[in-house]
Amino acid sequence: MWVKESFVLTFLPLSYHFPTINNSLKSSNRYSKLLFLERFTANIVTNIKKAAPRFELGIKDLQSSALPLGHAAMNEVNQSITNLNSKTIQSLLIICNGHGEDIIALEIIKRISVIRKSLKIEVLPLVGNGYIFDSVKGDNVTLVGNPKVLPSGGFSNQSLKGLVLDICAGMPLNLLKNWLFVLKKSNKGFRILAIGDLLPLFFAWTSRCQFAFIGTPKSDHTWTSGPGWNISDFYHKFKGSEWDPWEINLMRHSNCKTVIVRDEITANNLMKKRVNASFLGNPMMDFVESNLEKNYVLDDYMKVILLIGSRYPEAFNNLTNFLSCLNPFNPEKKVLILFPLSRNSELDQIEAILMKYDYKLDNFELLIGEESIWRKNNQFIVVGLGTFNNWANLAEVGLSNAGTATEQISGLGIPSLSIPGVGPQFTKSFAQRQQRLLGGSVNVCDREEDVLKRLNKLLNNKSLRKEQSKLGVKRMGPKGGSERIVNHLNLKLLFE
Repeated sequence: MWVKESFVLTFLPLSYHFPTINNSLKSSNRYSKLLFLERFTANIVTNIKKAAPRFELGIKDLQSSALPLGHAAMNEVNQSITNLNSKTIQSLLIICNGHGEDIIALEIIKRISVIRKSLKIEVLPLVGNGYIFDSVKGDNVTLVGNPKVLPSGGFSNQSLKGLVLDICAGMPLNLLKNWLFVLKKSNKGFRILAIGDLLPLFFAWTSRCQFAFIGTPKSDHTWTSGPGWNISDFYHKFKGSEWDPWEINLMRHSNCKTVIVRDEITANNLMKKRVNASFLGNPMMDFVESNLEKNYVLDDYMKVILLIGSRYPEAFNNLTNFLSCLNPFNPEKKVLILFPLSRNSELDQIEAILMKYDYKLDNFELLIGEESIWRKNNQFIVVGLGTFNNWANLAEVGLSNAGTATEQISGLGIPSLSIPGVGPQFTKSFAQRQQRLLGGSVNVCDREEDVLKRLNKLLNNKSLRKEQSKLGVKRMGPKGGSERIVNHLNLKLLFE
């Protein structure tokens, strides 16, 4: 009897009054009984529906208090699915300002389009022409704004000369047009996802839309690792974060629903400053997946991957520097130098530089998606377009003057060497910062002789390669960050 009473009390409001069944009901016909039963049942169902939201919220409160902190990501996934009383957002603007940021945005678009098929996504790349998004453009994904390729390849903060060239090329006017475009979004029900540093964060904040921020370029490893005697190191120690006070104030704004950063140490330091920051894994490792079948011919070679960056004309200078280092290189064993290029690269100029350093076009084929193979002595330079993902895992050592790609091969366990150029992006200060960021997985060389000496050591010493590779794997972390980030954004940004 107690069980029955408890059941009724659990699912009916306390104010509910059962109707009185009088004697006239007993003598009524079957139709009257059915009519009464129908009304009685409808009344109960109506009251249960009214109580359901309160019951659901009560259960959710119990679940959230009972779950341990380590299951927070899974809890968010469940909430985003079961939050039936929330209104879903139908329009999202993604602002990104760099090649690495574009790659992260592309992966997020691919994944979020699967779980939110009706979501309208607009992409605003502040750097470059946005060609990388061609693969996802369609009815629900559109490229917006005023894409423009600048002389420095981006917003140069490493070189005054690069900054001046960008300004002369019309950067201020282009930024103004894009900013005015973003300001119009507050009246159209948009949410904004900003990926990068201060500029997309500022655009999102001034829009008056609710937004989320993925801070990719900054990490507190850059000032907590290494010698720590630079002026910038003391400045960051004084602040307690590589993020500047004005950036932190924007992250604290009530419209900023969540901040996602690239590692745990940075998230912890931002949380100390009352920023709602999370580390959900590094999304950069989710893009490097090889589709190549095992090629046993490659086992006969030592393998190096050559990365010159994606920003031209600086990339040409990086190529020239590396080829100058390799000029006297004539190892006993054949060496494959895998040379993946972005699809917008100017192959004619690349090939002209190779010929200048006495490389000859070879008829040899590896059948790994190469465009051409160039030979000099025992060096075989294999040129490919859009082949980085397939070739990165093949290498044993990297020669890399790049940003995102260097971080990715470090995460794959491939030690690398860099030699700073004249910039405007890959300068000595940038290279040293990158070395600290990756824990020494990439070594900065000051002279060409140092590059060749260290390259020989790494190629011929497997234990040395293994020791150096551990550092990058630890700093970059495992794959899977993109999926956790998308689930987090689905809950924190795309519901209201």
